[in-house]
Amino acid sequence: MDIWKKNKEVWILVFITLVLAFVGNSALAVTDPVESNYVLTAKEMIQAGDYMSPRIFGNFWYDKPIMFYWELIAAFNIFGFTSFAARFFPAVFAIAGVGLTYFFTRRIYDKTMALVASSVLVTSLEYFYISKAIITDMTLFVSFSATLIAFYIAYSEHRPWLYYVAYAMAAVAVLTKGPVGLVQPGIIILVFLAWRRDLKTLLHMHMITGLLLFFLLTAVWYGPMYMTHGRDFLFGFLGIHNILRATVSEHPNQNVWYYYILIFLLGFLPWVCTLPMAAKRYHIKTRLRQWIHRENLPVLDMRQQFLISWGAVVVIMYELIATKYMTYTMPYTIPVVIGFAAYLRYHLKAVKVVTSIMFVFYVVSSLFIGIPQCRQASAEDAAAVVRQLAGENTCVAVYGGRYPVSLAYYSDTTPYRLKYADDIQNLLPGKMNWNAKNVMPFMAIEEIPEDKTMITVVHSGSEAKFEEEVASDGNWKWIKRCGQWVVYERAPQK
Repeated sequence: MDIWKKNKEVWILVFITLVLAFVGNSALAVTDPVESNYVLTAKEMIQAGDYMSPRIFGNFWYDKPIMFYWELIAAFNIFGFTSFAARFFPAVFAIAGVGLTYFFTRRIYDKTMALVASSVLVTSLEYFYISKAIITDMTLFVSFSATLIAFYIAYSEHRPWLYYVAYAMAAVAVLTKGPVGLVQPGIIILVFLAWRRDLKTLLHMHMITGLLLFFLLTAVWYGPMYMTHGRDFLFGFLGIHNILRATVSEHPNQNVWYYYILIFLLGFLPWVCTLPMAAKRYHIKTRLRQWIHRENLPVLDMRQQFLISWGAVVVIMYELIATKYMTYTMPYTIPVVIGFAAYLRYHLKAVKVVTSIMFVFYVVSSLFIGIPQCRQASAEDAAAVVRQLAGENTCVAVYGGRYPVSLAYYSDTTPYRLKYADDIQNLLPGKMNWNAKNVMPFMAIEEIPEDKTMITVVHSGSEAKFEEEVASDGNWKWIKRCGQWVVYERAPQK
């Protein structure tokens, strides 16, 4: 009872975190276009008995390093090919992220700040979403943050052995997302030490032995991949999925200067609504005027210098990179929630009320909004129809929309993407462009086999075009509408 009384708020935070991380996960279908790539890759790796080389549709796939695939493989081997398994490790790392935030904030500030920062984190919209998303970002967030936290404690508390923890965590980040897991924390540390005019600390960070540890850990996967796949691996992983991503926008419509401002405002709902409180408390207008005129500038302590370096470097680097994506700036989350906590600690009653409201909102949303929305964004229902109809002499195809990889995952078939022959040539991978992601099998509309049963899953927005271009002969039978997909069948033509 004494433990409960002394740490009542902590136990409540643990309960909230556990519930939000796992609520509804077993019923949240794998969605397209991103989640399904990861689960199908892990599934094919298990089926091939090869836990080193990611593959999809039978092709080696160099989109991401191995760490997240290993997580999925472990979960699938324990729980089977289920939604709960696919979302298990994102939930586990989300819990770890809250724990890490609490630990670090309490260490450099106090318990009240730690509770507020952790409450803000676990109830922020982006964090809640990513805690359930089958993507690499939650693993990167934890390993990236652990790298910087280990460095800061080693530096500020003179615990040099913790530098090795930082190198090890950077290795995990690089095994999760690639070179950014080392480069970005390294720049943050350099900026922080330069700000403090203490670059000589680099000489005391066990850099030689630390980097040796780093390279030994990352070589567990990068070494075998290079020895097995050679130039193809370097071209695919470093060339396309790192250099091309940094220099050519994968999503040109998102390449606007204010993109990450919008992500911040949406991602930290509902807490961004409290920013006027911060402006009032810290007299932002006066501080801006002082900054412009370089007079009476506030003196920042070491903690603030580190947190500002951490957040600013992440934002600036991703602002400069061509490809913009909503989760890229997530590594700056801990400095941001500590910033919120700095003024919200004086409004604890409001923090408790908002946290309680958001807890209920997220639970209800997961069950009554998330589940149907995921089903709508997935081809799971269409896959069930395909499994029911498909036989030995059946060919499955997809027409219109973005290719639903979840159809392949759930149906255990390999659906062909229907396009005209001339268009296929312009879509195939091979050059240094984003066609590299088109690794699904194609089938020319002109070459649809006559001697097989055809099952075609058609995007609802392309149904009229499909009936005009493909099903105009009247031999196709409308079977069922499944969310955004419609299933058609055609018997073998004699």
